[in-house]
This record gives sequence, structure tokens and C-alpha cells, in this order.
Amino acid sequence: MNSSVVRVSEEVEAAVREGRPVVALESTIFTHGLPRPRNLEVAREAEEILRGQGVVPATIGVYAGTPTVGLTPEQITELSETDGIAKVSLRDLPVVSALGLHGGTTVAATAFLAHRAGVKVFSTGGLGGVHHGASQTFDESADMTTLATTPVLVVSAGVKSILDIAATLERFETLNIPVLGYGTTRYPGFYVTDSGHEVGYSVSTPEEAAAVLNARDGLGLPQAVLLANPVAADKQLPPEELDAILAAAWAEADRKGIIGNATTPFLLDYIQRTTGGRSLDVNVEVYRGNVALGGRVAAALSA
Repeated sequence: MNSSVVRVSEEVEAAVREGRPVVALESTIFTHGLPRPRNLEVAREAEEILRGQGVVPATIGVYAGTPTVGLTPEQITELSETDGIAKVSLRDLPVVSALGLHGGTTVAATAFLAHRAGVKVFSTGGLGGVHHGASQTFDESADMTTLATTPVLVVSAGVKSILDIAATLERFETLNIPVLGYGTTRYPGFYVTDSGHEVGYSVSTPEEAAAVLNARDGLGLPQAVLLANPVAADKQLPPEELDAILAAAWAEADRKGIIGNATTPFLLDYIQRTTGGRSLDVNVEVYRGNVALGGRVAAALSA
């Protein structure tokens, strides 16, 4: 990777070189996922959680056209407070880079840049996946195909609840992406602890997760390992309530003729408004838990 195109902070570069624990963090959670000023508070808290564990945070985004692994506090603040920032998946990286734009990186772009910088662990909230009706629309997240060729470990709370979770798990299988439940074989559904679907494997400790990652690397396999970390049952949205809200949200989207890229933000906004903001609280709780677990896995890898 051309070092003149991508910037890796001195702190991250030194930690990777010396084998110290590092965790990558995406930027779309604070450029697109949360309202102000909570977005900046969460971005800062995530880095503080990792530093409290003795782990180096590598927040990733695009600043003035430069894909950056290890944004400075000032850059994070500016990206958090700037309107109209691009949402940058892998296909968008060369465009925003060439045009000198700011951008918040998605799971796909963050995982790609983390791997290129030598960072092995990446914590996020929820993954993208297969959308409902994808057999007609072909609407699938680039997260999946990117992770099929990007050997990092991704800690998430499953895929977003608005997606077709069964189809997403089938695609993960087709793409040879292993999914591990953390302390469970029930796949989490982001806002809820149990999506209603099973996964084949479970690990109980950060050391076991690290061992799977090391075994993958020893085999020379190219794909990510997904570590599905459910939100605590007492912090989740009540599953029956979420099911009812999702049904109403889809009905409203159909009534208004909302399709394509507009669907996801519409559904998430509907959930937030209908729950009186409680969905945002779960979102933040999910992220905190995943960041902390990512730090523990990174420490186990370093050990």
C-alpha cells in the first residue's frame, strides 16, 4: 500500500511493529450513526475504554482525502461536527481520496485499512448483510464480500436487526467466513440478545478467540473471523416490542414507496422515534461492549 496515499499514525505504527495490542474503530458511528453531541462523546469514550485496557485505539476515517489509521483527537472532533461527510465503503475510497473529501469509513473500508496497517482486531456495532428482497434487488452489503478477503477479527453484535439475518448467515457460509458466538451459539440481533438463529461455534474467552485467529493465519486463509458478542439481556430492546416496531416500519416504508439506499436510514429513524431514543441507548451499549471485548482479544493476541 502506497504510504503517500494512506496515513498510519506513529502511535499505531509503533504498536503494530512492537507487537502491542491495537484495536481498529470505524468512523461512521460518529459521522453518520449517532446524533450530536453524543456521537463525539461515544467516539472519545471508545478510545478511553481501550487506553484503560492498555490497548492502542486506531480510529479509522478519511481526513481531507487521506485515509487515516489512527485519527487524532482534533480530526475526530472535526469529522464529528462537519455536515455532509461522505459515507465511505471500499468502492468509495479512491474517489474521496482523489477529491480530497472527508469521510466516515464503513465496516468494509475500515477492515480493509486496518488490515493494510497490520491491525488484526476491529470492533464495531453491527455488520451489514443481506437486505430483505435481495433476491430481486441484489441489495447486499459490501461488508460481506470485503470480509471474505480481509483477514481481521471483527467484534460485532451481529448484523443490523432490519436485515434478513437468515440469508446473511447463509452468505457468510458461502463466503467461508467463520462466525463465532461469544459465550453463546445463538446469533445476536444487534438490538436483541438472540436473533432466533444459531451459529455452529462458540468461544468463551478472549484467548480462545485469539487461538482461532492464529489458526486461520497459520492456514494462510484470507477471510475475516466474526466474533458475535450479544448485548446483555437486561440492556436489549424487548424482542416482542422490536418485532412489532419492525413490522410497522416496513409497512410504513411500503406505504411511502421508500426503496433502495433510502430504506435503511428510514427504518433506523423509525425505530429510534418509536422507542423514544431507547434504540440509541442500546446501540451505544452494544458498541461499548464490543470495544471492550476487542481490547481483551487484542491483548490475548499480543500475549
